[in-house]
Amino acid sequence: MPKIADIQETPNPNAVKFILKEPVSHGTSHSFKKAEDASENSLAKSIFDVGEVVSVFYMDKMITVEKTDDAEWDEILPDLAVPIRAAEAVVVSNGNGKRAAAAAVGGAIAAAASDDPKLAAINELLDDRIRPYLAGDGGWLEVLELADNTLKIRYEGACGSCPSSLTGTLMAIENMIREEIDPEITVVAT
Repeated sequence: MPKIADIQETPNPNAVKFILKEPVSHGTSHSFKKAEDASENSLAKSIFDVGEVVSVFYMDKMITVEKTDDAEWDEILPDLAVPIRAAEAVVVSNGNGKRAAAAAVGGAIAAAASDDPKLAAINELLDDRIRPYLAGDGGWLEVLELADNTLKIRYEGACGSCPSSLTGTLMAIENMIREEIDPEITVVAT
């Protein structure tokens, strides 16, 4: 059962980030935009069951919860802490019976699944210069596809409904990719 190390505000006023002492996943992100999507995931389902929850995102030692506009954090934070503390921690063994750290994979999964060197370069840029900052704010970014010079991305966690991610951050990502990888690429958030 992971302990909550900290609860942090995010730039999105309707989302908070729980920092855990133990991981609930290793290098894989899990994003649920509505309760029905979480029916097969016990952690996300238990968080949605608290009520007033709009979305749940978790990865490694972080869980981001977005609430409804009407809910007050002071009222629902204690209730959210219960299923988070009850979650199963994920342990990875290094073969010697000791815990081993798992590397965060991020966009490397998408790059590995594709032999497109441009997509690999984009994911490397995002891993180095964008995703760590988004994770620091309780969010994430997944690359969905690169087709016809259009890069489709999806914001997750606190970034999923944050106005700044859909405007300023999106433009900054597009400018960075155009400047460093290909001036013809357009970035679209879905």
